[in-house]
Amino acid sequence: MLELLTSSLLNGISFGLLLFMLSAGLTLIFSMMGVLNFAHASFYMLGAYFAYTITSVAGFLPALILAPLIVGLLGVLFERFCLRRVHAFGHVPELLITFGLSYIILELTQLIWGRSSVDYRVPEFLTGSLFTYFGTEFPKHRGFMMLVALVMLTLLWLLLKKTRIGLVIQAALTHPETVETLGHNVPRVFMMVFGGGAALAGLAGVIGGYASVTEPGMANSVGPIIFVVVVVGGMGSLAGAFVASLLIGVVQTFAVAIDASLMSVLASVGLTVTPETFGYALWKLKVSQCAPILPFLLLVLILIFKPKGLMGSREG
Repeated sequence: MLELLTSSLLNGISFGLLLFMLSAGLTLIFSMMGVLNFAHASFYMLGAYFAYTITSVAGFLPALILAPLIVGLLGVLFERFCLRRVHAFGHVPELLITFGLSYIILELTQLIWGRSSVDYRVPEFLTGSLFTYFGTEFPKHRGFMMLVALVMLTLLWLLLKKTRIGLVIQAALTHPETVETLGHNVPRVFMMVFGGGAALAGLAGVIGGYASVTEPGMANSVGPIIFVVVVVGGMGSLAGAFVASLLIGVVQTFAVAIDASLMSVLASVGLTVTPETFGYALWKLKVSQCAPILPFLLLVLILIFKPKGLMGSREG
């Protein structure tokens, strides 16, 4: 039992930190610009594919640096020549143009790399066991994923809270006219914020690409969960996104590990149910089978009881 708890907790934390890497850029863009970027998961996918290509030529460590930079540059160009032109017309055009970008990226990805998955593997120096607990090995690549996520969180917090650039970024959100008066180029600030958010998604793609499967459908598989994290944590709150990522990661991982029927779990907490109550299909349903819907159930509960999210202060 202790082995199951430890394994689920470690795997849940590592999965949660990957979710945070995914959602941090989206949260940053929304908190600073008020733009909900529907193409964020597509930037994540591009990060994985660029990392695969660069790794095959120069190795993994150059890919870890270059792939996010390339994705960030693409984000800068998109904001400068596309998103900025519709920003004045409100949120709906912004949503539509980012939604359209996600389909363009998908089609280009399939044209360049094909429709099937690519052979993006765990780097050689990250293979093997990092440590052993109760006879179970914890892989090095998961430990590296956790380390990169924590370093990213620390650097992001220092940038926003302890540097002049961070102060200008935060001031540009609430008092753009004042920031313009002080000589700062607010559109350029927003352009760099969008590019930085895209680069963070690309960094998550470098790590998540080898941890899962790098294929054209990977953006659609992670896209919904990113928005769940952002809403549950609180729109625009990095701290909230961090807490929500860990919460969802741990809850979903524990649910996957529970090989018991849903009805038996309900009975163990004092809720007496019969097969006739919900039907035989639901009676046989296992908790592990319900794991994919748990984040969305949490989303519904948050929207009902705490619409601003766990740590959010703005509603949109």
